Amino acid sequence: MSFFSTRGGSCVTASQAVLRGLAPDGGLYVPSIFPMVSNRKISELMEMDYARRATEILKLFLEDFSIAEIDEATRGAYGTDRFRDPAVAPLKRLNESTWVLELFHGPTLAFKDMALQLLPRLMALSARKNGEEREVAILVATSGDTGKAALEGFRDVPGTSCTVFYPLDGVSDVQKLQMVTTGGNNTHVIAVKGNFDDAQTGVKELFSSESFAEDVGGLGKTLSSANSINFGRLAPQIVYYFSAYADLLRSRAILMGDPVNFCVPTGNFGDILAGYYARNMGLPVNRLICASNRNNVLTDFFRKGVYSTHRTFFKTISPSMDILVSSNLERLLYEAADRDGELIRVWMDQLKKCGSFSVGEQRWEWIISLFAGYCTDDKDTLAEIRNRFEGEQYLMDPHTAVAGHALREYRDETGDDTPTVIVSTASPYKFAADVLRGIAGPETAEGLDAFAASEELERRTGVPMPEQVRKLRDLPVRHTAVCEKDAMAAAVLREFGK
Repeated sequence: MSFFSTRGGSCVTASQAVLRGLAPDGGLYVPSIFPMVSNRKISELMEMDYARRATEILKLFLEDFSIAEIDEATRGAYGTDRFRDPAVAPLKRLNESTWVLELFHGPTLAFKDMALQLLPRLMALSARKNGEEREVAILVATSGDTGKAALEGFRDVPGTSCTVFYPLDGVSDVQKLQMVTTGGNNTHVIAVKGNFDDAQTGVKELFSSESFAEDVGGLGKTLSSANSINFGRLAPQIVYYFSAYADLLRSRAILMGDPVNFCVPTGNFGDILAGYYARNMGLPVNRLICASNRNNVLTDFFRKGVYSTHRTFFKTISPSMDILVSSNLERLLYEAADRDGELIRVWMDQLKKCGSFSVGEQRWEWIISLFAGYCTDDKDTLAEIRNRFEGEQYLMDPHTAVAGHALREYRDETGDDTPTVIVSTASPYKFAADVLRGIAGPETAEGLDAFAASEELERRTGVPMPEQVRKLRDLPVRHTAVCEKDAMAAAVLREFGK
């Protein structure tokens, strides 16, 4: 299978798309076709473990990888030594029409592990397939969870290094500690004085800078990405939509062919885009409900057909979604534009120069036939955490709670009671203080640090604190670099020179 850039250039193999991350013209790689998965094959997934399910889906895209290579990679990524739950992505029932897909049982307690435990293996294979002998230098911008997952995935992987940029005051205490305490001889963590959009824009500019590429090349390195702009990050996320559907079939909650909705908390649009790709491959997905926090740029896009960043940026209790420029939306726009790369280039230029673009009424109507957008403020997020815990004895992190509240609004507005899976993206213990405020009131977390809040949350709920959080308190801080948002290139080169 070939892969094309969303902006009209480039035709590469799967391994080249994984290795390069971003296309030379600034576009994102997309598959030339969407391979179809039959109802029979979906039914067969019921009897497979998660790693085998991943192999069955990924082999359809990664055609220049052997099935044995893919299988070895998935077995290594999703083993019980890395994921606490043997199901890897277990499905939990909340009520007669709602389930939660838990994607936080990996080493960093966030859904990013689902892809970033696999990507380093695919990256190493891709480098060998393309005769790349230089070190693959991974650059990552994170709004909280991608950073640690990338660092953990690439830590001490031969032939690679991983450099993560995060917004200095834009992640939770646990998220920050997870990153700055990371070990390994090939990891670098740099705080950016700005928000996530500043970090993400800076990383994209580094990828498009010829002078920076020359500087890095002079050090014997070549650049690549572990953000979901890399198709190697996006493809593993498609798997868990098929896995969730197979588990619904196995539990007899649905019959083969029954439609299912997915409600997804998302900021950069990669997580929900994977659900759209699964739908294009034949998975019976009815609607994809896009759940945003107060940074509601995606909600407004789905409501009006206009994407505009002319708005206030808010710091919220769901920081991984504090994003105004949703990079992966470009892949959906490419489909809405009938794969017209020149039109995508025009829209992206308008976004960069003017801060907004409009897709037109016909394309917008097609988009909203598939997607619905809702947003939730911090007050309703805290209320949702409380309501789900009191009503269904289920403890949600703030991002999952945003989705839970969005689903309530969607059902109230549409009357659609289709079986729905809420995609849960993080452990509540990554945001213990805010979860504690949600279930027990704001005063309960006053004066508590992340660890004291975690202990109190465990005491009040009986939900065990993950060992990753318990051990974090005693780990030494290893990364202290900070840079201005316009000095990221120099910061990387300093790190490389250590």
